[in-house]
Amino acid sequence: MQFTVINPASGEKLRDYPIWDAARLDAALTLTAAATPAWMARPLDARAALLRHAGEVLLRRRDEFAALMSREMGKLIAEARAEIEKCARCCAFYAEQAAGLLADEPAHTDAAKSYVTYQPLGTVLAIMPWNFPFWQVIRAAAPALAAGNTMVLKHADNVPGCALALDQVFRQAGCPEGVFQTLMIGIPQVDGVIRDARVHAVTLTGSERAGRAVAGAAGEALKKCVLELGGSDAFVVLDDADVKLAAEVGAKSRYQNAGQSCIAAKRFIVAEKIAAAFLREFQARAAALKPGDPLDENTSLAPMARIDLRDGLHRQVQDALTKGASALSGGAPLAGKGAFYAPTILEGVQPGMRAWSEELFGPVALVIRVRDEDEALRVANGSPYGLGGSVWTRDAARGEAFARRLQSGSAFVNGLVKSDPRLPFGGIKQSGYGRELARHGIREFTNAKSVWIA
Repeated sequence: MQFTVINPASGEKLRDYPIWDAARLDAALTLTAAATPAWMARPLDARAALLRHAGEVLLRRRDEFAALMSREMGKLIAEARAEIEKCARCCAFYAEQAAGLLADEPAHTDAAKSYVTYQPLGTVLAIMPWNFPFWQVIRAAAPALAAGNTMVLKHADNVPGCALALDQVFRQAGCPEGVFQTLMIGIPQVDGVIRDARVHAVTLTGSERAGRAVAGAAGEALKKCVLELGGSDAFVVLDDADVKLAAEVGAKSRYQNAGQSCIAAKRFIVAEKIAAAFLREFQARAAALKPGDPLDENTSLAPMARIDLRDGLHRQVQDALTKGASALSGGAPLAGKGAFYAPTILEGVQPGMRAWSEELFGPVALVIRVRDEDEALRVANGSPYGLGGSVWTRDAARGEAFARRLQSGSAFVNGLVKSDPRLPFGGIKQSGYGRELARHGIREFTNAKSVWIA
């Protein structure tokens, strides 16, 4: 059994990686279990220093890791470099802030002294996707390790090189053996790892289907889990918006990473009054995208990560078109080698179409015209997902009031929805539960212990 890595831009086979057998997996879990008590007991400032070193390793090897991402899952090289830099900033953030974020909290009770202290749970299993192969892992690992947990990683099958590179980052940073380990295992082995007594909590970024499976196994084992699942983010353009700016940022949000982001803008909900002007600007930007080798600095449209993912996206688009929607641009795979899909804009998508209720994980945008702000809010909140969303208006107070009513884990006014170590990240409804990043993320996998002293 092995993982076979295919370059999504060319279709070329890159490398095979062997999948571990049960004995190799057991040895790895035993190693992490042995390393966990000492890591939990290590002073927080010493753990923070190792995180700082991890950030330095990431920056030192930035170009190497960026090229690896581009080859394995097709990310544009400039976007890949930016991802590595963001990972380094996250490590630095927790290295600097962990002590304050985890500080004991005094409580005024009938005791002479009482407080809440935050203590690590043990080993966290991280199940991570391919679309941001370094960032998804680091944003979970940095707070978990800072808090005193150890981590074992099950990465996506198509980015094993990135998974092993993350192992190298933490080893080169000076982490003791077993504190962070990549498990080279297949999906059928994951359920057993979740249920293993040497694993104490689980974090997953992935699909709704994967979230249900992981939550079910973790629930049966009575283990804490955090789920960051799909999204169908609303990008609401009100009638007083700066149309050119909204179209510029909207195109970037929808088409960067070939549209393969859970917090990409997916549903463009536009006031009828300015819809024609918005579409002219938006279509021009989609038409200007240039597919090609993601390692070429001039390429602006990356391939999708796999051919099967591209074909699945096309089936969703075809379902909408056969049921009455129209393609203002694109609507089909691009001819030639690789997993490229044309930048697509669909209009006339209605309930009953797959594109209305499902996440479109690729370079396809839905444009939905609405009469007024109230209808925009109803449509935005009508999704089964609730990860992120944005609203565009020249009136900041109006935008803030609208953002507070969006049913989502994040709401941005006149800005690109993004994750930031200083803000909690996660969703509601079918986008999952729990939070990563900021104070909320570092405390997710801790025991909030009450201490009472007479």
